[in-house]
Amino acid sequence: MRVLGIDCGTRFTGYGVVESDTSGHLHTLDCGAIRLSKQDPMSQRLCTIFSELTTLIERHAPDVVAIEEVFHAANSRTALLLGQARGVALLAAAMQNVAIAEYAPLAVKSAVSGYGLADKEQVRFMVMRLLHLDTPPEPLDASDALAIAICHTHHAQTAAAQRR
Repeated sequence: MRVLGIDCGTRFTGYGVVESDTSGHLHTLDCGAIRLSKQDPMSQRLCTIFSELTTLIERHAPDVVAIEEVFHAANSRTALLLGQARGVALLAAAMQNVAIAEYAPLAVKSAVSGYGLADKEQVRFMVMRLLHLDTPPEPLDASDALAIAICHTHHAQTAAAQRR
């Protein structure tokens, strides 16, 4: 199974592609971030997110796109902007007919660290361990995206085991 994890943001949208082999081991195929300029209007940033994610989906042909669910932000404007970026990411996957899975931030953190309130550095550390990476994914948004992909892989493996 190949999973594209997406960590939406209005400055950086992280992505990570993880594949599980027949024995269940995870391998990183790609990770990074779509870097967006604060100077660009939001409409242009959304267009960039859509275009770049579409290219990533075409290049890696994931079975599933995994993305975090909307969380409650203290600032309603920030939540609205993140919701727009998330909507564009969902649209990119839907336009390519790729299945979509959504996970709460607490579920993602629990899946990789065992602790739903883990900070970004703890998540990055565990992503490195789980994927046997020698260097930390940069920026932090990339490790968050890999964590989302790992979360989906773990959930899918558990569901498959329960069906047997």
